[in-house]
Amino acid sequence: MSKVVKFGGSSLANAEQFRKVASIIRGDKSRKYVVPSAPGKRFSNDTKVTDLLYDCYDLAQEGKDFKKALQVIRERYQDIIDGLKLEISLDREFEIIQEQFEKKAGRDYAASRGEYLNGIVLASYLGFTFIDAAEVIFFTGEDGTWDAQKTKEVLSQRLKDCKNAVIPGFYGSLPDGRIKTFSRGGSDITGSIVAQAAGVDVYENWTDVSGFLIADPRIIDNPKGIEVITYRELRELSYMGAGVLHEDAIFPVRQEGIPINIRNTNAPEDEGTWIVGSTCQKSKYVITGIAGKKGFCSVSVEKDMMNSEIGFGRKVLSAFEEQGISFEHMPSGIDTLTVFVHQDEFMSKEQKVVAGIHRMVKPDAIEIESDLALIAVVGRGMKSTRGTAGRIFSALAHSNVNVKMIDQGSSELNIIIGVENSDFETAIRAIYDIFVLTAI
Repeated sequence: MSKVVKFGGSSLANAEQFRKVASIIRGDKSRKYVVPSAPGKRFSNDTKVTDLLYDCYDLAQEGKDFKKALQVIRERYQDIIDGLKLEISLDREFEIIQEQFEKKAGRDYAASRGEYLNGIVLASYLGFTFIDAAEVIFFTGEDGTWDAQKTKEVLSQRLKDCKNAVIPGFYGSLPDGRIKTFSRGGSDITGSIVAQAAGVDVYENWTDVSGFLIADPRIIDNPKGIEVITYRELRELSYMGAGVLHEDAIFPVRQEGIPINIRNTNAPEDEGTWIVGSTCQKSKYVITGIAGKKGFCSVSVEKDMMNSEIGFGRKVLSAFEEQGISFEHMPSGIDTLTVFVHQDEFMSKEQKVVAGIHRMVKPDAIEIESDLALIAVVGRGMKSTRGTAGRIFSALAHSNVNVKMIDQGSSELNIIIGVENSDFETAIRAIYDIFVLTAI
C-alpha cells in the first residue's frame, strides 16, 4: 500500500498545524509522497500567504517599495520554523525572491513561492526529500496547458528511487523555465498528478472538513456527509459550486483508477469521503448531493417550426459565441429554445446578442429574464428510482417555489432546476428535506 497525501493551506497555516500534519504522515508509513499548499489563514480575518505574495508583487510591478510586504511574508515562515524548532534558514530563498520581483518575474512566479517555501520547511521537518515542482511538472509553451505526457515520464522517473518526498503544489514550469501555476486551488491537481506518476493505491486530500456534505452548510443546518461519490457525480457538483476539491483534480487519478479520500486534518479519525470511478455501493439516499449557483439569466427564442429549420440551434449559439459568451444550459421545445448564461457576462453585451439572434434566425420573439439561479440535484441512485423529478416538483411547489426550468441529462445522473435568485435557499432546503430528512 502506498499513498500520496495533499494538505491544504488551513492544514499548514502555523507550527501547530504542521505538527498535526507530521503526526498524520508518521502515523502511516504508506504515506510516502506529500503535496503541500501555501500557509492559509491562521484565524478568520487573517490573510493567506498566496494573497500576500500577489499584493507584494503588485507593489514591485508598480515600481513601489515592496520590501516591507515581503518581510511580513518572511516572518510568517520564520514563525513556523521557530515553532517547530528547525535549524534551517530561508534567507537565501527570500533574497532570490526579492531579485526576481525586481526583475518582474511574473505573478505566477510570485504566487508559486508560497508552496515552494512551505515545501522546503515541511520536507525539513519530516526528513523527506524536497523536489521542486518546477523540475517535474511541465506546461506547454503554445497555450500554457499542462503537459501530461512529459510530466508523467519525468516525475515517475524522479520518484522511482525516492522513498519519501515533498513536492509543492500549484505550479510547474514552461519550456523556457518560467514558472506557470494552475488556477487557484491547483495544489489538488498537483496531488492527483503525483499520485498518477507514482502509481499509488490512494490519493488522500487533507483539508479542514471531513469530506463532502450533501448540501451547503451555510444553507442547511448540519447537512449529512457523503460517504462515497463517483468521479462523475463529483464533476457535476464541483461545477455547480461544491468547492472541497478542485474540479480538475480528478482527471489524472481517474485514468489510473486511483480513489481519492477527502480527510480532515483536525479530525483525522473521521473516514471522510471516498471518490471512486464506479461502485456497487448504493447511496444512503436517492440523491448524492445538491449544489447550485446564483446569477444567471435566460434568453428564450421563439419561432414557429424552428424544429424543422436545420442549424437553428447552432445559429442561435453563434450569436453568443460572437460576443465571447459561453452558455450553461439550453433546454428546448418544439417552437422555443432557451439559453442560460452568466448574467454578469451577458448584461453589457445584451443588445449585441439580441441583434445577432435576429440576424441569424429571424425569430418571432425573444424574451430575457434575469436574476435566476441554477441548482443541480446529483445522484447515481436517481437512475433506478422512479418519480425523482416528480418529488422535486412536489417539494418545490409545497415551498411556493416557481420552477423556471428543469433539465435532466441522458445519463439520469443529475437534474438541473432553474429558479429565481430569491428562491435559491428555499429551493435547496425543500429538496434536501424531501430526499434526506424524510429518509431518516
